[in-house]
Amino acid sequence: MSLIGTEETLLKTFPDHTQLPESDSTFVKNFQEHPQSILLTDSITATLQKRHPDGNYCIGQDSGIYWRMTDPPEKGAEAPDWFYVPNVPPLLSGQIRRSYVLWQEVIPPLIVLEFVSGDGSEERDKTPWTGKFWIYEQIIRPAFYGIYEVRQSRVEVYHLIEDHYELVSANERGHYPIPRLGVELGLWQGRYQNVELPWLRWWDAQGNLLLTGEERAAQAELLLEQERQQRELAQQRAERLAEQLRAMGINPDD
Repeated sequence: MSLIGTEETLLKTFPDHTQLPESDSTFVKNFQEHPQSILLTDSITATLQKRHPDGNYCIGQDSGIYWRMTDPPEKGAEAPDWFYVPNVPPLLSGQIRRSYVLWQEVIPPLIVLEFVSGDGSEERDKTPWTGKFWIYEQIIRPAFYGIYEVRQSRVEVYHLIEDHYELVSANERGHYPIPRLGVELGLWQGRYQNVELPWLRWWDAQGNLLLTGEERAAQAELLLEQERQQRELAQQRAERLAEQLRAMGINPDD
């Protein structure tokens, strides 16, 4: 049997996403993390739809990325708070993904984001084979790795250069460019849902904030209201002018 055939046979003996645990049964989210993930996904969806007209991409939110076989299996996975993988189908064999299995998928995420709940040491741990930073840098290898600390109002973005991560410097807007997506990542102080926080958000390459569907609808409603007010003002001016003309003995309808 050829080396390629042997590799294919071994891969067939490995479990796929339907056979691996989709949770380690622990509470891992605080009340800010769920809306933060929704905000990131909602606001970048229109951009991703333009970049992937075929719909081939997936987004994971606190979903497992399996990178090696262990006992128990979930010890061989990391579960980023948010990640995006380009050029993969959203479904596998018609099924919703339960996890992202590297030995089955091959394509790594383009960007992985971690939301810090503690002191950030876990997200920066470079201990070989166990440290989260090391696993992302050496095994999973997303091109960009972001560490977001809401309590410190801070975000760090790392870019994979050959075999190691290098810290990305902020641009003049205080944002971190993600060139392959044509977007920038940064902090936005504002109210989302019912909470005022320094939220992690996207901007386009020109520095325009990428809006959520609700924000776009509110913006459209505001524009319609402004147009209505302008029409009313124009009508009021026309009526005043007509009254002035009548007072001068001029019929405005002539």
